[in-house]
Amino acid sequence: MGCRGEEPRRGQLTPSPLASRLRLIVITDARLASHGRVEGVVDLALDAGTPAIQLRDKEASTGALLPLALRIRQLTRQAGALFFVNDRVDLALAAEADGVHLGPDDLPVAAVRRVVPEGFLIGYSTDDPEEARRAVRDGADYLGAGAVFSTASKADAGRAIGPEGITLVARSVAVPVVGIGGITPANVKLLSRTGAAGVAVIGAVMGAADPARAVRALLQAFAP
Repeated sequence: MGCRGEEPRRGQLTPSPLASRLRLIVITDARLASHGRVEGVVDLALDAGTPAIQLRDKEASTGALLPLALRIRQLTRQAGALFFVNDRVDLALAAEADGVHLGPDDLPVAAVRRVVPEGFLIGYSTDDPEEARRAVRDGADYLGAGAVFSTASKADAGRAIGPEGITLVARSVAVPVVGIGGITPANVKLLSRTGAAGVAVIGAVMGAADPARAVRALLQAFAP
């Protein structure tokens, strides 16, 4: 499962440790997608070097999302990028995604780890260092922490924790931590010294007039 060992599209990506492949996760949002559709923005983002895509849709049924998930799986394989599905373990497995991203209201990390294939990646959202350590003990491969800044793209984002909050989570675990919430090309540099492996964004790319330019700017903050 996944894209290890596959030929990257247009020379964008090569296989690398997980942390470097989480420099940027572009999260989909059909309401914000410019250029007419989610698939179009995903394609532009991948061409610009995005190393990971997460399919997120809180409203559509799993069956309705499967065709889009399969198409994104195809695009990410061609690009040598990781593909995650938000919340829905069944959809992630049906689409042969590289992993799933879970939150506190989803299935427990330990329960998911018991039923997924070897090598399947599990992300978990928390801004609490103790919960972060527990998620890693249960089998999480990486963590998403935030909201870093105030955001309107994610209704369940909660209070803003700032770069300092990301630093606390990153120092508490040995797995990669990705900041999320209100991150844009204008403020992403503030996270480059927090210990975060990268950032996850919704509106900064999905709603951008030029998604490719936004991707390049976001990646630059975490350039090796």
